[in-house]
Amino acid sequence: MSGLYVFRCIALKYGICTFLYTEDNSMYTINWMDKLVNFIIALILGRIFLPILRRLKAGQSIREDGPKSHLKKSGTPTMGGLIFLITILITTLIFTNFKLSVFMLLFATFAFAGVGFIDDYIKVVKKRNLGLTAIQKLLLQILVALILLIYQYNSKNLHTMVFIPFINQFCSFGIFYIPFIIFVVVGTVNSVNLTDGLDGLSSGVTIICLGFFAICAYKLQRMEILLFCICLLGALSGFLIYNKYPAKVFMGDTGSLALGGAVSAIAVLLNLPLALPLAGGVYFIETLSVIIQVVSFKTRGKRVFLMSPLHHHFEQKGWKEQKVVLTFYLVQLIFCIIAYFIILG
Repeated sequence: MSGLYVFRCIALKYGICTFLYTEDNSMYTINWMDKLVNFIIALILGRIFLPILRRLKAGQSIREDGPKSHLKKSGTPTMGGLIFLITILITTLIFTNFKLSVFMLLFATFAFAGVGFIDDYIKVVKKRNLGLTAIQKLLLQILVALILLIYQYNSKNLHTMVFIPFINQFCSFGIFYIPFIIFVVVGTVNSVNLTDGLDGLSSGVTIICLGFFAICAYKLQRMEILLFCICLLGALSGFLIYNKYPAKVFMGDTGSLALGGAVSAIAVLLNLPLALPLAGGVYFIETLSVIIQVVSFKTRGKRVFLMSPLHHHFEQKGWKEQKVVLTFYLVQLIFCIIAYFIILG
């Protein structure tokens, strides 16, 4: 008798979880305390990892061309994404039935985390603040996206139809599905990374985004994806305690690329990649602000924003960091509500 089986039996006896049957009679364990368990584990791991990261001198170097108010953050431990990554690895193995889709979600999360870890290692150990070159990072991200696609294509239980909002139909992209998904995955991963520029910003925005996809997974009877969303949401909530202003730890590229990989993989496996521009509205706006800034400067020699990504623009206008973060939380919530009514309403 396995330890996981015993744990689930105890949880069922004491009402921590219940069983839910999907339309194909597959049984899933829904743990109503999943989020709390993940939250507590992340809090405990934070207590363990923070002193270790400080001893290793894994401090973030602050770019000199960034906001001057951020210079005081220099030396704050980075690579804190390991806190919620280890948490979801533990709890996903305990609370979910290990289907191919769960493996794909874990693969996307940890493969992109691996790319981020290499980048953080170069920044922290090699003291090269820009980390991997843009080409190196892009090639590694495309490779991970391709592996994800191969798994999806070779699975009998997963299809590549894409839900089209407004017309509410699933459509086939044919051979164009491959470059489309690579663009979606790589684009989302880098968008989440761009959003990780203020204390608690990327963490909180992703928590709201995960809440939206958890509802989608429930509505679509994809309970294994629902459980993964709950596990990651809880772990990220625990991490946010250490990452909120003033941050005791940064998630680093280890965490931000992992979150981008997780969110994009969830959207792809739910066949909802076209929901990302709305459900991940803040990610999209942050990326768009960078594109507009670069294009404007190279074509007109003028900047549209005081600084990009957009959150730095508001900082330069005199907004306090906490005000920017809370405002972006509210905007993200509004985007997710709109996405809900368009896709599930």
